[in-house]
Amino acid sequence: MAAFNTDDMKRLDAEQGAPSAPLPEAERRWMRRLAEVMTSQSAERAYSPIVLTGFVRLFDFLLLTGTGFLIDIIYLPYRTGFSLEYIIAILTISASALVMFQALGINRIAAFRSPISQGLRQIGGLGMVFLGALAFVFFAKLDGVYSRVWLSSWFLAALVALLFERGVVSTVTRRLTRYGRLDRRVAVVGGGPDCERLLKDLATQKETDLRIYGVFDDRIGERAKDVVAGYPKLGTIDDLVVFARHARLDLVIFAMPITAETRLLQMLRKLWVLPVDIRLAAHSNKLRLLPRSYSYVGTVPVLDVFDKPIGDWDVVLKNAFDRIVSAALLILLFPLLLAVAIAVKLDSRGPALFRQKRYGFNNELIEVLKFRSMYADNLDQNAEKLVSKGDPRVTRVGRFIRRTSLDELPQLFNVAWYGNLSLVGPRPHALHAKAADSAYDEVVDGYFARHKVRPGITGWAQVNGWRGETDTHEKLQNRVEHDLYYIENWSLLFDIYILAMTPFALLKAENAY
Repeated sequence: MAAFNTDDMKRLDAEQGAPSAPLPEAERRWMRRLAEVMTSQSAERAYSPIVLTGFVRLFDFLLLTGTGFLIDIIYLPYRTGFSLEYIIAILTISASALVMFQALGINRIAAFRSPISQGLRQIGGLGMVFLGALAFVFFAKLDGVYSRVWLSSWFLAALVALLFERGVVSTVTRRLTRYGRLDRRVAVVGGGPDCERLLKDLATQKETDLRIYGVFDDRIGERAKDVVAGYPKLGTIDDLVVFARHARLDLVIFAMPITAETRLLQMLRKLWVLPVDIRLAAHSNKLRLLPRSYSYVGTVPVLDVFDKPIGDWDVVLKNAFDRIVSAALLILLFPLLLAVAIAVKLDSRGPALFRQKRYGFNNELIEVLKFRSMYADNLDQNAEKLVSKGDPRVTRVGRFIRRTSLDELPQLFNVAWYGNLSLVGPRPHALHAKAADSAYDEVVDGYFARHKVRPGITGWAQVNGWRGETDTHEKLQNRVEHDLYYIENWSLLFDIYILAMTPFALLKAENAY
Protein backbone atom coordinates (compact mmCIF):
# COMPACT_ATOMS: atom_id res chain seq x y z
CA MET A 1 0.00 0.00 0.00
CA ALA A 2 1.42 3.40 -0.99
CA ALA A 3 1.80 6.00 1.70
CA PHE A 4 -0.89 8.67 1.85
CA ASN A 5 -0.03 12.33 1.38
CA THR A 6 -1.67 15.74 1.61
CA ASP A 7 -3.27 15.53 -1.83
CA ASP A 8 -4.94 12.22 -0.94
CA MET A 9 -6.48 13.79 2.15
CA LYS A 10 -7.73 16.84 0.22
CA ARG A 11 -9.31 14.57 -2.41
CA LEU A 12 -11.04 12.53 0.28
CA ASP A 13 -12.29 15.70 2.00
CA ALA A 14 -13.89 16.78 -1.25
CA GLU A 15 -15.52 13.38 -1.73
CA GLN A 16 -16.74 12.85 1.83
CA GLY A 17 -17.60 16.41 2.86
CA ALA A 18 -16.32 18.54 5.72
CA PRO A 19 -14.88 16.94 8.85
CA SER A 20 -17.27 16.13 11.65
CA ALA A 21 -17.99 18.80 14.23
CA PRO A 22 -15.62 19.04 17.18
CA LEU A 23 -16.50 17.25 20.37
CA PRO A 24 -18.50 19.18 22.98
CA GLU A 25 -16.35 20.77 25.67
CA ALA A 26 -17.65 18.36 28.33
CA GLU A 27 -16.49 15.39 26.26
CA ARG A 28 -13.15 17.05 25.61
CA ARG A 29 -12.63 17.50 29.36
CA TRP A 30 -13.57 13.87 29.91
CA MET A 31 -11.07 12.69 27.30
CA ARG A 32 -8.34 14.89 28.77
CA ARG A 33 -9.01 13.40 32.20
CA LEU A 34 -9.05 9.89 30.75
CA ALA A 35 -5.71 10.54 29.04
CA GLU A 36 -4.18 11.67 32.33
CA VAL A 37 -5.46 8.60 34.15
CA MET A 38 -4.37 6.22 31.41
CA THR A 39 -0.85 7.60 31.19
CA SER A 40 -0.46 7.89 35.00
CA GLN A 41 2.19 10.50 34.22
CA SER A 42 2.30 14.08 33.07
CA ALA A 43 2.25 12.67 29.51
CA GLU A 44 5.69 14.02 28.75
CA ARG A 45 7.19 13.25 25.38
CA ALA A 46 9.06 9.96 25.32
CA TYR A 47 12.71 9.73 24.33
CA SER A 48 13.65 7.97 21.12
CA PRO A 49 15.27 4.55 21.77
CA ILE A 50 17.11 4.96 18.46
CA VAL A 51 18.73 8.18 19.67
CA LEU A 52 19.54 6.72 23.10
CA THR A 53 21.26 3.65 21.66
CA GLY A 54 23.07 5.88 19.18
CA PHE A 55 24.51 8.00 21.97
CA VAL A 56 25.61 4.86 23.84
CA ARG A 57 27.49 3.69 20.72
CA LEU A 58 29.14 7.09 20.50
CA PHE A 59 30.21 6.93 24.17
CA ASP A 60 31.52 3.39 23.63
CA PHE A 61 33.70 4.59 20.77
CA LEU A 62 34.96 7.62 22.73
CA LEU A 63 35.84 5.44 25.74
CA LEU A 64 37.64 2.89 23.59
CA THR A 65 39.68 5.46 21.69
CA GLY A 66 40.24 7.59 24.78
CA THR A 67 41.64 4.74 26.87
CA GLY A 68 43.78 3.62 23.92
CA PHE A 69 45.44 7.03 23.61
CA LEU A 70 45.70 7.38 27.41
CA ILE A 71 47.57 4.07 27.79
CA ASP A 72 49.77 5.10 24.87
CA ILE A 73 50.74 8.30 26.70
CA ILE A 74 51.36 6.47 29.99
CA TYR A 75 53.24 3.47 28.57
CA LEU A 76 55.28 5.32 25.96
CA PRO A 77 56.04 8.69 27.60
CA TYR A 78 59.35 9.10 25.82
CA ARG A 79 57.69 9.36 22.41
CA THR A 80 56.67 12.79 21.13
CA GLY A 81 53.16 12.69 19.66
CA PHE A 82 51.25 9.65 18.44
CA SER A 83 52.64 7.48 15.70
CA LEU A 84 50.47 6.76 12.67
CA GLU A 85 50.65 2.99 13.36
CA TYR A 86 49.13 3.39 16.82
CA ILE A 87 46.44 5.82 15.63
CA ILE A 88 45.37 3.33 12.96
CA ALA A 89 45.35 0.48 15.49
CA ILE A 90 43.28 2.42 18.04
CA LEU A 91 40.65 3.50 15.51
CA THR A 92 40.47 0.06 13.84
CA ILE A 93 40.13 -1.91 17.09
CA SER A 94 37.57 0.56 18.47
CA ALA A 95 35.44 0.32 15.34
CA SER A 96 35.73 -3.49 15.36
CA ALA A 97 34.55 -3.57 18.98
CA LEU A 98 31.45 -1.55 18.07
CA VAL A 99 30.65 -3.99 15.27
CA MET A 100 31.10 -6.90 17.69
CA PHE A 101 28.81 -5.28 20.30
CA GLN A 102 26.17 -4.78 17.64
CA ALA A 103 26.45 -8.40 16.50
CA LEU A 104 26.06 -9.61 20.09
CA GLY A 105 22.91 -7.49 20.52
CA ILE A 106 24.07 -5.54 23.56
CA ASN A 107 23.23 -2.12 22.10
CA ARG A 108 19.50 -2.45 22.72
CA ILE A 109 17.23 -0.92 25.32
CA ALA A 110 16.40 -4.38 26.70
CA ALA A 111 20.15 -5.08 27.08
CA PHE A 112 20.66 -1.82 28.95
CA ARG A 113 18.14 -3.00 31.54
CA SER A 114 20.16 -6.20 32.21
CA PRO A 115 23.70 -4.97 32.92
CA ILE A 116 25.05 -8.19 34.46
CA SER A 117 24.14 -10.66 31.70
CA GLN A 118 24.92 -8.18 28.95
CA GLY A 119 28.12 -7.15 30.73
CA LEU A 120 29.37 -10.72 30.42
CA ARG A 121 28.66 -10.59 26.69
CA GLN A 122 30.50 -7.30 26.47
CA ILE A 123 33.54 -8.82 28.21
CA GLY A 124 33.48 -11.76 25.78
CA GLY A 125 33.04 -9.54 22.73
CA LEU A 126 35.80 -7.13 23.70
CA GLY A 127 38.08 -10.04 24.57
CA MET A 128 37.53 -11.61 21.13
CA VAL A 129 38.41 -8.32 19.41
CA PHE A 130 41.64 -7.88 21.37
CA LEU A 131 42.61 -11.54 20.97
CA GLY A 132 42.11 -11.08 17.25
CA ALA A 133 44.37 -8.01 17.37
CA LEU A 134 47.06 -9.92 19.26
CA ALA A 135 46.85 -12.78 16.76
CA PHE A 136 47.20 -10.33 13.88
CA VAL A 137 50.28 -8.74 15.48
CA PHE A 138 51.84 -12.20 15.96
CA PHE A 139 51.15 -13.68 12.52
CA ALA A 140 51.96 -10.45 10.68
CA LYS A 141 55.23 -10.26 12.62
CA LEU A 142 54.50 -6.76 13.90
CA ASP A 143 55.96 -7.34 17.36
CA GLY A 144 58.46 -4.59 16.74
CA VAL A 145 55.72 -2.14 15.74
CA TYR A 146 53.07 -2.72 18.41
CA SER A 147 53.63 -3.38 22.10
CA ARG A 148 51.70 -6.36 23.44
CA VAL A 149 51.90 -4.84 26.94
CA TRP A 150 50.24 -1.69 25.60
CA LEU A 151 47.55 -3.74 23.91
CA SER A 152 46.84 -5.79 27.06
CA SER A 153 46.81 -2.70 29.26
CA TRP A 154 44.43 -0.98 26.86
CA PHE A 155 42.10 -3.98 27.00
CA LEU A 156 41.89 -3.86 30.82
CA ALA A 157 41.44 -0.08 30.93
CA ALA A 158 38.78 -0.12 28.21
CA LEU A 159 36.95 -2.99 29.90
CA VAL A 160 36.75 -1.16 33.25
CA ALA A 161 35.61 2.06 31.54
CA LEU A 162 32.94 0.29 29.45
CA LEU A 163 31.53 -1.69 32.37
CA PHE A 164 31.30 1.49 34.45
CA GLU A 165 29.58 3.25 31.55
CA ARG A 166 27.06 0.41 31.15
CA GLY A 167 26.30 0.60 34.85
CA VAL A 168 25.44 4.28 34.47
CA VAL A 169 23.44 3.61 31.30
CA SER A 170 21.54 0.83 33.07
CA THR A 171 20.62 3.14 35.96
CA VAL A 172 19.43 5.87 33.58
CA THR A 173 17.51 3.40 31.41
CA ARG A 174 15.73 1.84 34.38
CA ARG A 175 14.75 5.29 35.62
CA LEU A 176 13.45 6.37 32.22
CA THR A 177 11.57 3.08 31.90
CA ARG A 178 9.98 3.52 35.33
CA TYR A 179 8.64 6.91 34.29
CA GLY A 180 7.50 5.70 30.87
CA ARG A 181 9.93 7.89 28.95
CA LEU A 182 11.09 5.06 26.68
CA ASP A 183 7.68 3.60 25.88
CA ARG A 184 6.00 3.83 22.50
CA ARG A 185 2.49 4.89 23.41
CA VAL A 186 0.05 3.01 21.23
CA ALA A 187 -3.64 3.07 20.42
CA VAL A 188 -5.31 0.42 18.26
CA VAL A 189 -8.18 1.16 15.89
CA GLY A 190 -10.58 -1.70 15.28
CA GLY A 191 -12.66 -4.05 17.34
CA GLY A 192 -13.26 -7.19 15.35
CA PRO A 193 -11.36 -10.49 15.16
CA ASP A 194 -8.40 -8.81 13.41
CA CYS A 195 -8.03 -6.38 16.29
CA GLU A 196 -8.27 -9.14 18.89
CA ARG A 197 -5.60 -11.18 17.14
CA LEU A 198 -3.29 -8.16 16.83
CA LEU A 199 -3.58 -7.31 20.53
CA LYS A 200 -2.84 -10.91 21.53
CA ASP A 201 0.21 -11.02 19.24
CA LEU A 202 1.54 -7.78 20.68
CA ALA A 203 0.90 -8.91 24.26
CA THR A 204 2.92 -12.12 23.84
CA GLN A 205 6.07 -10.35 22.63
CA LYS A 206 9.07 -10.24 24.93
CA GLU A 207 11.21 -7.18 25.60
CA THR A 208 8.67 -4.88 24.03
CA ASP A 209 8.60 -1.12 24.56
CA LEU A 210 4.93 -0.79 23.60
CA ARG A 211 2.41 0.65 26.02
CA ILE A 212 -1.02 -0.09 24.60
CA TYR A 213 -3.67 2.21 26.06
CA GLY A 214 -6.75 0.70 24.47
CA VAL A 215 -9.02 0.42 21.47
CA PHE A 216 -10.95 3.02 19.49
CA ASP A 217 -13.81 1.91 17.27
CA ASP A 218 -16.55 3.77 15.41
CA ARG A 219 -18.91 0.79 15.37
CA ILE A 220 -21.94 0.80 17.65
CA GLY A 221 -24.48 -1.74 18.82
CA GLU A 222 -23.78 -5.44 19.23
CA ARG A 223 -20.74 -5.32 16.93
CA ALA A 224 -18.93 -2.96 19.30
CA LYS A 225 -17.21 -4.53 22.30
CA ASP A 226 -16.37 -2.71 25.52
CA VAL A 227 -13.25 -4.86 26.01
CA VAL A 228 -11.10 -6.43 23.27
CA ALA A 229 -8.45 -9.00 24.28
CA GLY A 230 -8.30 -7.43 27.73
CA TYR A 231 -7.98 -3.84 26.51
CA PRO A 232 -10.83 -1.33 27.02
CA LYS A 233 -12.64 0.49 24.28
CA LEU A 234 -11.86 4.15 24.96
CA GLY A 235 -14.06 5.78 22.36
CA THR A 236 -14.50 6.60 18.70
CA ILE A 237 -12.09 8.04 16.15
CA ASP A 238 -13.15 11.57 17.10
CA ASP A 239 -12.30 10.70 20.70
CA LEU A 240 -8.93 9.36 19.56
CA VAL A 241 -7.95 12.74 18.10
CA VAL A 242 -8.59 14.42 21.46
CA PHE A 243 -7.00 11.56 23.43
CA ALA A 244 -3.85 11.59 21.28
CA ARG A 245 -3.31 15.30 21.91
CA HIS A 246 -3.19 14.82 25.68
CA ALA A 247 -1.75 11.33 26.02
CA ARG A 248 0.93 12.15 23.44
CA LEU A 249 0.55 8.99 21.44
CA ASP A 250 3.48 7.82 19.33
CA LEU A 251 1.79 5.14 17.25
CA VAL A 252 -1.70 4.27 15.98
CA ILE A 253 -2.21 0.79 14.50
CA PHE A 254 -5.25 0.00 12.35
CA ALA A 255 -6.36 -3.59 12.85
CA MET A 256 -8.81 -3.77 9.98
CA PRO A 257 -9.01 -5.80 6.78
CA ILE A 258 -7.47 -4.00 3.83
CA THR A 259 -10.73 -4.57 1.93
CA ALA A 260 -12.49 -2.03 4.20
CA GLU A 261 -10.97 0.76 2.11
CA THR A 262 -13.76 3.32 2.38
CA ARG A 263 -14.05 3.04 6.16
CA LEU A 264 -10.29 3.08 6.50
CA LEU A 265 -9.93 6.25 4.43
CA GLN A 266 -12.66 8.00 6.40
CA MET A 267 -10.78 7.30 9.62
CA LEU A 268 -7.40 8.31 8.19
CA ARG A 269 -8.93 11.59 7.07
CA LYS A 270 -9.49 12.46 10.72
CA LEU A 271 -6.15 11.20 12.05
CA TRP A 272 -3.64 12.46 9.48
CA VAL A 273 -3.40 15.82 11.31
CA LEU A 274 -1.76 14.12 14.32
CA PRO A 275 2.05 14.00 14.78
CA VAL A 276 2.07 10.21 15.17
CA ASP A 277 3.13 7.16 13.17
CA ILE A 278 0.13 5.40 11.62
CA ARG A 279 0.41 1.75 10.59
CA LEU A 280 -1.93 -0.83 9.09
CA ALA A 281 -1.53 -4.29 10.61
CA ALA A 282 -0.76 -6.73 7.79
CA HIS A 283 -0.68 -10.06 9.63
CA SER A 284 -4.34 -10.82 8.84
CA ASN A 285 -4.38 -9.65 5.24
CA LYS A 286 -4.39 -12.26 2.50
CA LEU A 287 -2.45 -9.92 0.23
CA ARG A 288 1.19 -11.03 0.27
CA LEU A 289 3.82 -8.43 -0.61
CA LEU A 290 7.59 -8.64 -0.80
CA PRO A 291 9.25 -8.76 2.65
CA ARG A 292 10.84 -5.34 2.14
CA SER A 293 7.36 -3.86 1.73
CA TYR A 294 6.68 -4.37 5.43
CA SER A 295 7.99 -2.76 8.54
CA TYR A 296 7.56 -4.40 11.93
CA VAL A 297 6.14 -3.51 15.31
CA GLY A 298 8.00 -6.12 17.30
CA THR A 299 7.39 -9.21 15.18
CA VAL A 300 4.05 -8.04 13.76
CA PRO A 301 4.25 -7.00 10.09
CA VAL A 302 2.65 -3.65 9.30
CA LEU A 303 2.26 -1.36 6.30
CA ASP A 304 3.41 2.23 6.77
CA VAL A 305 0.63 4.76 6.15
CA PHE A 306 1.91 7.96 7.78
CA ASP A 307 5.17 8.78 9.52
CA LYS A 308 5.88 11.56 11.95
CA PRO A 309 7.44 14.21 9.70
CA ILE A 310 10.48 14.77 11.93
CA GLY A 311 11.61 11.99 14.26
CA ASP A 312 14.56 10.34 15.99
CA TRP A 313 17.89 11.86 14.84
CA ASP A 314 16.14 14.51 12.76
CA VAL A 315 14.64 15.90 15.96
CA VAL A 316 18.08 16.03 17.60
CA LEU A 317 19.61 17.68 14.53
CA LYS A 318 16.90 20.31 14.15
CA ASN A 319 16.79 21.06 17.87
CA ALA A 320 20.59 21.48 18.07
CA PHE A 321 20.57 23.71 15.00
CA ASP A 322 17.76 25.84 16.45
CA ARG A 323 19.37 26.28 19.86
CA ILE A 324 22.86 27.05 18.59
CA VAL A 325 21.84 29.44 15.81
CA SER A 326 19.20 31.26 17.90
CA ALA A 327 21.68 31.74 20.76
CA ALA A 328 24.24 33.13 18.30
CA LEU A 329 21.62 35.46 16.80
CA LEU A 330 20.63 36.74 20.24
CA ILE A 331 24.25 37.68 20.93
CA LEU A 332 24.75 39.18 17.47
CA LEU A 333 21.48 41.14 17.48
CA PHE A 334 21.56 42.25 21.12
CA PRO A 335 22.23 45.94 20.22
CA LEU A 336 19.27 45.90 17.82
CA LEU A 337 17.03 44.21 20.42
CA LEU A 338 18.00 46.85 22.97
CA ALA A 339 17.37 49.70 20.51
CA VAL A 340 13.91 48.40 19.59
CA ALA A 341 12.99 47.93 23.27
CA ILE A 342 14.00 51.53 24.04
CA ALA A 343 12.06 52.84 21.02
CA VAL A 344 8.92 50.97 22.08
CA LYS A 345 9.16 52.34 25.63
CA LEU A 346 9.73 55.92 24.47
CA ASP A 347 6.93 55.83 21.91
CA SER A 348 4.07 54.85 24.25
CA ARG A 349 3.42 53.90 27.83
CA GLY A 350 3.61 50.23 28.73
CA PRO A 351 6.06 47.30 28.73
CA ALA A 352 8.45 46.73 25.84
CA LEU A 353 7.53 43.04 25.64
CA PHE A 354 4.27 41.18 25.84
CA ARG A 355 3.29 37.52 25.73
CA GLN A 356 0.68 36.24 23.32
CA LYS A 357 -0.98 32.84 23.59
CA ARG A 358 -0.72 30.64 20.51
CA TYR A 359 -1.24 27.01 19.55
CA GLY A 360 2.04 25.21 18.93
CA PHE A 361 3.20 21.67 18.29
CA ASN A 362 0.39 19.11 18.64
CA ASN A 363 -2.07 21.97 19.38
CA GLU A 364 -0.40 22.65 22.73
CA LEU A 365 -0.97 26.09 24.20
CA ILE A 366 2.23 28.14 24.30
CA GLU A 367 3.18 31.76 24.93
CA VAL A 368 5.31 33.61 22.39
CA LEU A 369 7.30 36.74 23.15
CA LYS A 370 6.94 39.84 20.98
CA PHE A 371 7.86 43.49 21.15
CA ARG A 372 4.72 45.46 21.97
CA SER A 373 3.43 47.09 18.80
CA MET A 374 0.03 48.25 20.11
CA TYR A 375 -1.02 50.72 22.74
CA ALA A 376 -1.00 49.10 26.17
CA ASP A 377 -4.76 49.51 26.66
CA ASN A 378 -5.48 47.82 23.29
CA LEU A 379 -3.31 44.74 23.55
CA ASP A 380 -4.87 41.68 21.92
CA GLN A 381 -3.53 38.80 24.03
CA ASN A 382 -5.55 36.14 22.21
CA ALA A 383 -5.32 37.63 18.70
CA GLU A 384 -9.09 37.87 18.45
CA LYS A 385 -8.90 40.57 15.77
CA LEU A 386 -6.27 40.55 13.05
CA VAL A 387 -4.36 43.76 12.49
CA SER A 388 -5.39 45.53 9.29
CA LYS A 389 -3.99 48.45 7.31
CA GLY A 390 -4.21 51.72 9.27
CA ASP A 391 -5.29 49.89 12.45
CA PRO A 392 -5.63 52.58 15.18
CA ARG A 393 -4.46 50.13 17.86
CA VAL A 394 -0.93 50.09 16.42
CA THR A 395 1.62 52.65 17.64
CA ARG A 396 3.97 54.63 15.37
CA VAL A 397 6.95 52.45 16.28
CA GLY A 398 4.65 49.46 16.14
CA ARG A 399 3.87 50.04 12.46
CA PHE A 400 7.57 50.03 11.62
CA ILE A 401 8.54 46.98 13.64
CA ARG A 402 5.53 45.02 12.37
CA ARG A 403 6.28 45.89 8.74
CA THR A 404 9.91 44.83 9.18
CA SER A 405 9.05 41.90 11.52
CA LEU A 406 11.35 43.31 14.20
CA ASP A 407 8.51 42.71 16.66
CA GLU A 408 9.12 38.96 16.24
CA LEU A 409 12.80 39.04 17.32
CA PRO A 410 12.12 38.25 21.02
CA GLN A 411 10.84 34.87 19.82
CA LEU A 412 14.50 33.90 19.57
CA PHE A 413 14.19 33.43 23.35
CA ASN A 414 11.31 31.00 22.70
CA VAL A 415 13.67 29.00 20.49
CA ALA A 416 16.89 29.18 22.52
CA TRP A 417 15.47 29.07 26.05
CA TYR A 418 11.94 27.66 26.13
CA GLY A 419 12.25 25.33 23.16
CA ASN A 420 8.59 25.71 22.14
CA LEU A 421 9.40 27.41 18.83
CA SER A 422 11.76 26.58 16.00
CA LEU A 423 13.67 29.00 13.79
CA VAL A 424 11.80 27.64 10.75
CA GLY A 425 8.33 26.16 10.63
CA PRO A 426 4.68 27.09 10.21
CA ARG A 427 3.83 30.24 12.14
CA PRO A 428 2.13 29.51 15.50
CA HIS A 429 -1.64 29.62 15.26
CA ALA A 430 -3.40 32.53 16.97
CA LEU A 431 -6.17 31.37 19.32
CA HIS A 432 -9.09 33.19 17.73
CA ALA A 433 -7.69 34.09 14.34
CA LYS A 434 -10.20 34.21 11.50
CA ALA A 435 -10.17 34.56 7.75
CA ALA A 436 -13.20 36.48 6.47
CA ASP A 437 -15.04 35.88 9.77
CA SER A 438 -14.43 32.12 9.64
CA ALA A 439 -12.11 30.14 11.92
CA TYR A 440 -9.02 28.87 10.14
CA ASP A 441 -9.88 25.21 10.60
CA GLU A 442 -13.32 25.87 9.08
CA VAL A 443 -11.77 27.45 6.00
CA VAL A 444 -9.06 24.84 5.30
CA ASP A 445 -9.76 21.15 5.80
CA GLY A 446 -6.95 19.54 7.75
CA TYR A 447 -5.65 22.94 8.86
CA PHE A 448 -4.17 21.55 12.08
CA ALA A 449 -1.93 19.17 10.15
CA ARG A 450 0.49 22.11 10.11
CA HIS A 451 0.89 21.52 13.87
CA LYS A 452 2.68 18.20 13.33
CA VAL A 453 5.97 20.08 13.81
CA ARG A 454 7.04 22.89 16.10
CA PRO A 455 5.99 26.30 14.79
CA GLY A 456 8.68 28.69 13.61
CA ILE A 457 9.68 32.34 13.59
CA THR A 458 9.86 32.24 9.81
CA GLY A 459 8.71 29.67 7.30
CA TRP A 460 8.27 28.59 3.70
CA ALA A 461 4.95 30.45 3.47
CA GLN A 462 6.50 33.68 4.75
CA VAL A 463 9.44 33.73 2.31
CA ASN A 464 6.96 33.12 -0.52
CA GLY A 465 4.96 36.22 0.36
CA TRP A 466 2.19 34.65 2.43
CA ARG A 467 2.74 36.59 5.64
CA GLY A 468 0.71 39.18 7.51
CA GLU A 469 -3.04 39.59 7.19
CA THR A 470 -5.16 36.63 6.07
CA ASP A 471 -8.42 38.42 5.32
CA THR A 472 -9.50 36.03 2.55
CA HIS A 473 -9.88 32.29 2.25
CA GLU A 474 -7.43 32.24 -0.68
CA LYS A 475 -4.62 33.83 1.36
CA LEU A 476 -5.07 31.31 4.15
CA GLN A 477 -5.28 28.39 1.72
CA ASN A 478 -2.00 29.40 0.09
CA ARG A 479 -0.28 29.82 3.44
CA VAL A 480 -1.39 26.39 4.65
CA GLU A 481 -0.38 24.70 1.39
CA HIS A 482 3.14 26.14 1.75
CA ASP A 483 3.28 25.04 5.40
CA LEU A 484 2.30 21.48 4.50
CA TYR A 485 4.84 21.41 1.68
CA TYR A 486 7.53 22.39 4.18
CA ILE A 487 6.48 19.66 6.62
CA GLU A 488 6.48 16.95 3.96
CA ASN A 489 9.85 18.03 2.49
CA TRP A 490 11.80 19.10 5.58
CA SER A 491 15.57 18.94 5.65
CA LEU A 492 18.23 20.93 7.45
CA LEU A 493 19.36 22.41 4.12
CA PHE A 494 15.76 23.51 3.50
CA ASP A 495 15.79 25.31 6.88
CA ILE A 496 19.07 27.04 6.03
CA TYR A 497 17.70 28.13 2.64
CA ILE A 498 14.56 29.59 4.23
CA LEU A 499 16.61 31.47 6.82
CA ALA A 500 18.82 32.88 4.05
CA MET A 501 15.77 34.01 2.06
CA THR A 502 13.96 35.59 5.02
CA PRO A 503 15.75 39.00 4.94
CA PHE A 504 14.88 39.40 1.24
CA ALA A 505 11.26 38.44 1.91
CA LEU A 506 11.03 41.10 4.63
CA LEU A 507 11.89 43.82 2.11
CA LYS A 508 8.58 43.26 0.31
CA ALA A 509 6.35 43.43 3.40
CA GLU A 510 3.17 43.79 1.33
CA ASN A 511 0.70 42.21 3.78
CA ALA A 512 2.28 43.16 7.14
CA TYR A 513 0.62 46.09 8.92
